[in-house]
Order: sequence, then C-alpha cells, then structure tokens
Amino acid sequence: MAFTDDSVRSKLSGLVDTQESIVTVSQWVLFHRRHADRVAQLWMQRLKESSTPSKRLNYLYLANEVAQQSKIRKKDDFLHAFAPIIADATATAYKGASFEIQQKIRRVVEVWRARAIFEEPILAAVESRIDELDRNRGSGKKNLLGGQLFGGSSSIPMELKTLAELQGSLSKADLTARPTLNTATKEYAKHADPDSTAPSPPVRAAQLSTLIKNLAAAESQVADVIKARHATILELEKLIAAQKEALAVEEDQRIKLDSQKAEIEAERREVEDQIRKGLSAHDSATPTEDVPLVAGEEPTRPAPETLTPPPPEAETFTPPSLHPAPPEFTTTTGADLIAEQPPSHEEPPPNMDPYHATTAVVGMIHPRPQSLSPANVNGVNGGYGTAKKRKLNDEFDAFQSGDAMDGIDDDVAQMLERE
Repeated sequence: MAFTDDSVRSKLSGLVDTQESIVTVSQWVLFHRRHADRVAQLWMQRLKESSTPSKRLNYLYLANEVAQQSKIRKKDDFLHAFAPIIADATATAYKGASFEIQQKIRRVVEVWRARAIFEEPILAAVESRIDELDRNRGSGKKNLLGGQLFGGSSSIPMELKTLAELQGSLSKADLTARPTLNTATKEYAKHADPDSTAPSPPVRAAQLSTLIKNLAAAESQVADVIKARHATILELEKLIAAQKEALAVEEDQRIKLDSQKAEIEAERREVEDQIRKGLSAHDSATPTEDVPLVAGEEPTRPAPETLTPPPPEAETFTPPSLHPAPPEFTTTTGADLIAEQPPSHEEPPPNMDPYHATTAVVGMIHPRPQSLSPANVNGVNGGYGTAKKRKLNDEFDAFQSGDAMDGIDDDVAQMLERE
C-alpha cells in the first residue's frame, strides 16, 4: 500500500487491543520511516480525536512499539518525530482515564525510562505532565517515576527550583525546534544536490520561497533554544558561584577547627604528663601525717581487721567420777538403809586430835542420818557429793543447845564449849 494520509488513518482506525494488531501496524509504519514526521502528526491527531480512553491507550502502545523497534534497529527517525509530541500525547491519554488505564500508561513510561528509549529531558517532561494531572485531580494515586522509580524524592530543593524551570523551558524549546530543523536541513540538502534535475523557473522560485520560510522558522526556533540555554547557563553559574563562596567559608572553618583540635590535643598531653608525674611522686613519697580531706572527697576506708572470737569463760565444773555411785536401795517399810561398809583389815593409827576425837564421840552418841553420810568413801571430792556437802558449823548446831549436852561428861562439855 502506497503511503498517503488516508492509508495512515486507515491503519490507525483498524488498530485493536491485541499484540498481533499492534505489531502489524508498527511494521507498516516502520517501513515508511521516511515519512516519520507526517506519521507522528497524524498519530497525534487521531489520538486527540479518540473518544474512549482504551483507544487512546492502544495508540500509546503503538507509539511504544515503534519507538522501541527504532531504538533496537538504531533508526532514529521516529524517535525524533515522536520526541516533541510524546509528552502531550501521554498527558492526553492519561487525562480522564480510569485508574487501571492510568497504571498501564505509567508502566509504559517506566519502560521508556528503564530502557532509555527517549532522552532524559523528554522523559522528565512526560513525568512532569502526569504528576501535574495527579496533583490537580488530588487522587494521590501516582506512582514513582523517573528518578522516583527507585525511591528518590520528588521534591526539588529551593536552590534548584529556578534551574528546574529553566531546564524545562530549554527542553521544550529544543523539542519544538528539532523537527523544523530536520525539515529545513533535508530541503536544503535536496536543493544543494548537484545531481538533482532543475525544475522550471516558476517551480524553482516556489521551492526557494518554501525553503526560505523553513530555514527562517528553524532559525527562529534555534534562537529560542539558544536563549533558553544561555539562561540555564547563567543560573548554573550563579549556583556555582554560590557553591564556591560556601566552599571557601567551609575551608576556613576546617582550618580553624584543625588548629583548635591540635591545641586541645597538646593540652591533653600536658595534663596526662602531669598526672603521670604526680602518680610517680605519690608512689615514691612516704606519708608522715594525715592528709586533710578535700571538700567533696570521701575519706579512705581503714583496712579491715580479722575478727578474733572472745576467749571462753572459765567454767568450774566437777569432772565425772571414775567410780559411779552404787545404786540406791529402797525397802517396803520406808526405813532408811545404811550402806554397808566393806570390811577393812587395816586400822588407821589413833588420831590424837581433840577435834576429831570430839567429833567421833558425838557421832557415836547422835548418829547422822543416812542422807548426811558420805555416798562413797573412796569417791571424788572428799567422798561427798556436791548436793550433800554441808558446812561443819551446821553439824554442830545441834550441840549448841542445852539438851544436846545432856549425858556428856563435864570435861568433854567444857572442851566443846571452848571449841
């Protein structure tokens, strides 16, 4: 099929939402890449005339296929043709579409950035238009695009806002001037071709007039690009000057801080030397008197002393008898039993002590009860138990009265009284 405007419109009208249809139309369009500018204009016109968002999405899919195939084949005709209008076309397809279709359009834009199908300024313009539509609508459903695809911040610093605006104007002017410049360049090359057949003078005059208009339009648009670029460079120079000024101040601060740090380090070394000298002097010196405490300083704790248990109190006790006392005997009559003394074959020598003699006489006259008799003649502690000891004075209390002296000789009584 020969290339005509009607053939292009026919192909675009028959486009449906299938991979086969999109690939078939894109192959036909790529075949006529010499008419890329005209195809792009008709494509943009058809996209704006479409009444349904799904149809506009199909046209965007077609542009995506043509652009990617041109990138793969390294044929930039359609890339240059779509560059000036792709931002407006994407915004037109995005505006008024459902959330599902908007997400599909955003995925297409993400593919363009990931594969670098278009240049950075063009992609930035596309994302800016989409973000602007989201902000105006307040949907809050926009996804991250461009530098924001990987979590970057969408906010622009205050210092770079002017530069961003100038860069946007520059990109727009460049995109607008590029098709006009390409057309003027091609027409001039065709006119300057020595092998071309010269037309008749009236036709040649008309061609020259058209060429002059195209060259003038291209010159005007290039002048706009130059103006925008100068403004961008001026803003960059301002930013560079501001950064250089801030850099000089920061360099001075760094030098000052480095000097202060060296001064403090020297002072620290001096203090550490004094501390080491003081410790050495303190270790070598022998203190002779108590050092007064400094305010806020705790006194030194005394060395702990080992605890010595108190000596045990002297206790008086009677060692147990080596010969236990014989068991006591009882009778049914209740009478006191007299312990039977073992027979002794050794008689003690006569005792001439008057006291013992008197005691013996009294004992024969008034025998003591059994409870006062010695429990064990051969026992410990003089033969008497501790509980049965009595003073001798108590034994003679009975003899102090007159009744006790009855029946005793006068000589013996006088002797007892003298005692």
